[in-house]
Amino acid sequence: MPIIDFLAPHFVWTGDPTAWIALLTLVVLEIVLGIDNLIFISILTNKLPEHQRARARRLGIGAALIMRLLLLATISFIVQLTTPLFTLFDHPFSWRDIILIAGGLFLVWKATKEIHHSVDHDDDKENMIGQTLQLSMGGAIFQILLLDLVFSIDSIITAVGMTDEIAIMYIAVICAVTVMLLAATPLANFIAKNPTIVMLALGFLLMIGMTLIADGMGFHVPKGYIYAAMGFSALVEGLNMLARRKKKKDSGGAH
Repeated sequence: MPIIDFLAPHFVWTGDPTAWIALLTLVVLEIVLGIDNLIFISILTNKLPEHQRARARRLGIGAALIMRLLLLATISFIVQLTTPLFTLFDHPFSWRDIILIAGGLFLVWKATKEIHHSVDHDDDKENMIGQTLQLSMGGAIFQILLLDLVFSIDSIITAVGMTDEIAIMYIAVICAVTVMLLAATPLANFIAKNPTIVMLALGFLLMIGMTLIADGMGFHVPKGYIYAAMGFSALVEGLNMLARRKKKKDSGGAH
């Protein structure tokens, strides 16, 4: 079979235990890196009419999967994005750095706009998209793809550093995006039902945006610190939610 003959050289690693360990590690890493994007997708699609939200999430994440697979097909070009273009303040900047800084600024701007809109409910002139454009299905998907491009390039460069097997990278990306697709609607529903979670998630986006900018400027912040801070904040908010629920239950029982 021609297809089997074509694919066979890409799967010679299946007999190597270390390759399976690399695959498992990369799948977990891709899923963890996808949390950032998933929070953004959940907040963004919740701005749509309710009957469009699930479809927008599916289309956005599906299109993001296709884009990531296409980027993997041009992996030799992606790797070259780390080549320095110019030096500023004694720091060499590459296309990757520029993309990370632009993506970070985009995240900070989006999160700031949404925080302003959440705090000032009377200000209908501003929303997450801007003054002249109401959020539409196409607008939501475009923004999902725009931010996914930033996260995709960073995660693919990370994948290249872990393995040389292109098949492992493809499998890891497909597994990670499948998990994102399954988790998107439950996460979005949870955020929609808990208004305080929205502000916490927006705080996460601000932190992630600033981390991207810092990384692009040459100040690498270990991901473990970021996710530890996010996990601690989520734990505190979870305890607050339990306390509010208990207080509400007690007050209801008193009446």
